[in-house]
Amino acid sequence: MTIAHAPGKIILVGEHAVVYGRPAIAVPVTQVQARVTVEEGEKEQGIVIVAKDLGRVFHVGQRESKSAASPLQATVVNVLTYLGLSLEQDLTIAVESSIPIARGLGSGAAVSTAMTRAVAEHFSKKLTAEEVSRLVYEVEKLHHGTASGIDNTVIAYERPVYFVRGERLETFPVGRPLSLVIADTGAESPTRIVVGAVRRAWEESKERYEALFDGVGDIAVKARWAIERGEVGQVGRLMDDNHRLLQDMGVSSSRLDALVRAARRHGALGAKLSGAGRGGNMIALVTAQTGEQVKHALEAEGADGVIQAEVEASKDLVPSPASSVVPEEEQ
Repeated sequence: MTIAHAPGKIILVGEHAVVYGRPAIAVPVTQVQARVTVEEGEKEQGIVIVAKDLGRVFHVGQRESKSAASPLQATVVNVLTYLGLSLEQDLTIAVESSIPIARGLGSGAAVSTAMTRAVAEHFSKKLTAEEVSRLVYEVEKLHHGTASGIDNTVIAYERPVYFVRGERLETFPVGRPLSLVIADTGAESPTRIVVGAVRRAWEESKERYEALFDGVGDIAVKARWAIERGEVGQVGRLMDDNHRLLQDMGVSSSRLDALVRAARRHGALGAKLSGAGRGGNMIALVTAQTGEQVKHALEAEGADGVIQAEVEASKDLVPSPASSVVPEEEQ
């Protein structure tokens, strides 16, 4: 039996604008995980995928090589094809995940990442993070339509990333730990649908939305600078600014806004929706002193579930040259 895992992810800043070429910052959330096991199946059973959380079984055969019926089947087809292996295998692949679906935590990319790793390792093939990310991105297109590429990138590398679509990935140092509280609205937020709605709004009002995207991109640049130097308070203020722009884009909701307000009232340094919006999760940046009270406040506000996570400080605290210029207001 071969076992592989992959974490969830959360976007700190940059949602939606990242699809239009602006930067975004995302971090892995190791407190939730996808787990995939691969083992030899019975003779002539073919490839069977058991999706335990969905209560479904999928079969992969030669017919899926052209048009897979689901992202799970597509993942298996892609990795076997990439490795030059036949689809005529007898395998049982079991998938389970503690990552909530359609909540902005990268559940689809995490499952695809864990599955890609598990299948490759089962055949004694070691893929690089770059190869895994590239393969999973192809599946992400099935999940999201216009996929930004950020989910597969941060999950495959399992490190904080500064991401600009179409450009080389950049990881960067974290000056001080970032303590996060992640609260679930309880409402699904299918990325494909919300991203499509933003695209239609952009097509109808390009000048307005380009200005909103520019504002979000500027926040991501400043947030990277602040994270590298451990300016946690500044990161929180930038998260607040980002949420206001996302509200202007029309991707927040009354539930998200209520949770954001509750977090701020109880000591969060900053709070915002994370992911596609209109449901899913919000995140709050907290301190060691305020983390528990923010968590309880969000539960009292009716959050469907609350996760506490931490982005660890880097051992190498040397800021990267790419963000060595101090933003004007900090000079």
